[in-house]
Amino acid sequence: MKPDDFAIQVHRLKKYYQVHHRPPGFWGAVTSFFHRKYTYIKAVDDISFRIRPGEIIGFLGPNGAGKTTTLKVLSGLLYPTAGEVSVLGYTPHRREKDFLRQITLIMGQKNQLMWDLPAGDSFLVNKAIYEIPDDEYERTLAELDDMLNLRPLLTKQVRKLSLGERMKCELAAALLHRPQVLFLDEPTIGLDVTTQAKIREFIAEYNRRFGATILLTSHYMADVTALCDRIIVIHHGHILYDGNLKNLVEQMAPYKVLHITFQSPIPRSALEPYGEVVHYEGIRATINAPRAEAATRAAQLLTKFNVADVTIVEPPVEEIIALLFQTADKEANSAV
Repeated sequence: MKPDDFAIQVHRLKKYYQVHHRPPGFWGAVTSFFHRKYTYIKAVDDISFRIRPGEIIGFLGPNGAGKTTTLKVLSGLLYPTAGEVSVLGYTPHRREKDFLRQITLIMGQKNQLMWDLPAGDSFLVNKAIYEIPDDEYERTLAELDDMLNLRPLLTKQVRKLSLGERMKCELAAALLHRPQVLFLDEPTIGLDVTTQAKIREFIAEYNRRFGATILLTSHYMADVTALCDRIIVIHHGHILYDGNLKNLVEQMAPYKVLHITFQSPIPRSALEPYGEVVHYEGIRATINAPRAEAATRAAQLLTKFNVADVTIVEPPVEEIIALLFQTADKEANSAV
């Protein structure tokens, strides 16, 4: 694809911070006044990737990995230390009006709605900021209401909304101008399982209706597996993996997981020939079997034992991501 065919382009992006360190106490304050000590934090260190229009990408990593910093650079809130960044053909840090009308940044831990006013008043403020015509505003609000059931919430003070209701309104407020690029930073954080599922459904539906490009960070792997075929994994400011989620699972875990329930207790030793027994409770067991032989091993168990139920599943994505981080840390330590 040509460069112009990508909605987001990041080339060798770096973002470093200078951090002041001061010893505690009065004399520490006096000393640091005359002799300040600094260290440099490499929040993002030479990363590159491209995202096509309409893609939903999972941007994963532990706290402090550089995810939020990258989103802030892409949305123009931070100036990069080095490298090139392009979003819809614009340079984000220039904060051009046409650029801002086409993107939005939603942070699950930040509140853009006015706390003591009804959510509908904040919507009208955004309508004025983005100069949205009345007919377009009503049409967009109706579409968002159709997806999120907003109308009952618009007349309530924001501080009286539940967390899930507030998150719905936060999303709607940020999407009134119909942005083509969404940067979503932990949009489901703190929400209950049911509300998380509704927010995921909304994000998928918005992408389907408007073809929006979405870069999503989340510590909830259910968000990622439900929405994203492709993931970018960042750790200590570096990209560890950029590709298909299923391929990563197959690379990092050469096994599948068999969950078995027997009609009567089976000795643990009798199950060991079929794979690694990682959980055992007499009538229930979990076995990690070689990926290529998982179906065969399950069939053998069904033939030899009185099995009430058996399922074959992929390893949890959380375990795969954790294993990826552990492998990277071991390689980094061995290189020192």
